[in-house]
Amino acid sequence: MAAHSTKLKEIACEAIDKYVAELHKLSQDIWNNPELAFQEYFAHERLATFLETLNFTVQRKFKLETAFKAFYGNESSPGPHVAVLCEYDALPGIGHACGHNLIAEVGVGAALGIQAAMKAVSHRMGKLTVLGTPAEEGMCGKADLIQLGAFEGLDVAIMAHPSQVTLSKPRYVSMTPVNIIYKGKASHASSYPWEGVNALDAAVLCYNNISCLRQQMKPDWRVHGVIKNGGEQANIVPEKTELEYYIRTPNDGDMIVLRKKISDCIEAAAMATGCTVDYKFGTKSYSYLMSNTTLATLYEQNAKLVGVEFETDEEKRQKFGGSTDMGNVSQILPSIHPKFYIGTNFSQHTREFAAAAGDPIAQPYTMAVAKALAMTAIDLYTDPTLLEKVKKDFEEDIQRKCSAP
Repeated sequence: MAAHSTKLKEIACEAIDKYVAELHKLSQDIWNNPELAFQEYFAHERLATFLETLNFTVQRKFKLETAFKAFYGNESSPGPHVAVLCEYDALPGIGHACGHNLIAEVGVGAALGIQAAMKAVSHRMGKLTVLGTPAEEGMCGKADLIQLGAFEGLDVAIMAHPSQVTLSKPRYVSMTPVNIIYKGKASHASSYPWEGVNALDAAVLCYNNISCLRQQMKPDWRVHGVIKNGGEQANIVPEKTELEYYIRTPNDGDMIVLRKKISDCIEAAAMATGCTVDYKFGTKSYSYLMSNTTLATLYEQNAKLVGVEFETDEEKRQKFGGSTDMGNVSQILPSIHPKFYIGTNFSQHTREFAAAAGDPIAQPYTMAVAKALAMTAIDLYTDPTLLEKVKKDFEEDIQRKCSAP
């Protein structure tokens, strides 16, 4: 079995090497045409068409306008059904500053490697789906796909994210957005200020209330936000203001506690100023990432075979980053979402990282990760006991989550 698996991994890696130029072009085309959440029409078509040329059966506009599903294998195969996920949306103003062009490239690269291994055994190993998942940035698109049944029938989900560090089990946290609108009463700010009710004062008090709350917040809680509307003109008492915050915690239980504290801060500002307030927590929250231990271990082992070096500094290993809607997937399906270094020390969501995501220097790292993901899937296809372990890990993780205080 081990010799058979090794040969299939060699076939997968050779196939990825064969397509290096095409994969780089795919990534560059997406990088040069950044599109915002739910508007990824170019990337959707580019990826779907490329996968069709590889003989995948592609469903465009799968469940969502800019999502797709590309299938390869035998529908009647009893083997595992592995999903490789692609992301391809960009950020407002700074393009692919989160490197989603490379996520798409990694996903397609891994898929064609798996496909080559499947061909070598006449499709007997199992089933493969490449799932195009739009709107990760701030819109939690995978939550929509989950609700619409896009993940039904899958056994595992795998993908990888570019970063300034390489980790097999990164810490991604729960995140809930909250939108806050204060309403007061307009008045001339010089002649009749006493007739006004200042909504900007409410916004400022809310901002300061939350800033003061940070002193009593746990070290791994995060709250950050902006005043999106502070009024119209200096000589008018502002009658309407708007804020937006992101609330992050390492798990969903802490999120419940912190949301209550934030609600108190919001309502107190309204009470102090005489304004009314309308605030809404996002209906699509990002869950924390529950990395599957067996999958992550397999991935790390395979990645080391192709020269990937993992972060050894324990502080960096334990440091948590942002949030991802892959966390939502990990709550319903065994999943991994490793991070990989792309040749820069700049963090995501910066112009410098956007430049790095389009730099050819990122390509060797990206191709190595595509190979590692493909080899991880091949392990599952060739050793039935591994999928059993993966599912057992998942069940234990869910039990721990449910029993947590």
